[in-house]
Amino acid sequence: MRPVHALAGVACLALAAVAWAQSTPVAAPDNAPVQAAPLEEKPATWGDATAGQSKAGACAACHGLDGNAMQQNAPRIAGMPERYIAEQLHLFKSGQRTSGLAGVMVPFASMLSAQDMRDVGAWFAKQKAGSGVADDTAIADGANKGMKFYQVGERLFRNGDAARGIPACMACHGPSGAGNPGPSYPALHGQESAYVARRLEEYRAGATTYANPAHFKLMADVTKTLSDEEIRSLASYVQGLHTREPGTTKESIAR
Repeated sequence: MRPVHALAGVACLALAAVAWAQSTPVAAPDNAPVQAAPLEEKPATWGDATAGQSKAGACAACHGLDGNAMQQNAPRIAGMPERYIAEQLHLFKSGQRTSGLAGVMVPFASMLSAQDMRDVGAWFAKQKAGSGVADDTAIADGANKGMKFYQVGERLFRNGDAARGIPACMACHGPSGAGNPGPSYPALHGQESAYVARRLEEYRAGATTYANPAHFKLMADVTKTLSDEEIRSLASYVQGLHTREPGTTKESIAR
């Protein structure tokens, strides 16, 4: 196992975004201002991290006190954009997100107001994401024989596959996997590989069509030709990416 250190490939990101401009939204800077989450119950203000800390107490059992989950079934949410977390909670509460562990999430999310969701999001956005490690096992056979899983994932993450219409993942999620809070693209680096793989499999199967159809159609298109090996490789690579800074909050914009 080995860490994969994120590269500050800003120039590469620009090239990738231009190359896929016809099919992929162009990524904004990682520190782009966060707009109000499009929740049915419009919150009057940004989330308050201090208030969110107490409201997030129930989340600790699965996601950890600071959002760095220690179990494979729960995603790491430390450092995620406030808006992204609030939107996901809204999807669970409204019944639009039914995949994964929705049965666990719905009862908790149902008790939250829109402002509660922003507060919880603000708390976890301020936390520092932990580091993961990538799988450096060599692939035994097939077209990628001899390559390590994370190397195949790195190639797709940074370059995509033009022949199959797959854009580089970093065009939306950033060269370091830090996400994009403006359009609510989640941070990926350091994320538990088993969770990433499951989400990619759900997209590939067409099981994620809720909320913003454009976002989920994009991911369904990206994943529809990915093999199981490629999904494992991508999941391994993003788990090994480091350097995620805390997510965007009202306080970070003020600084």
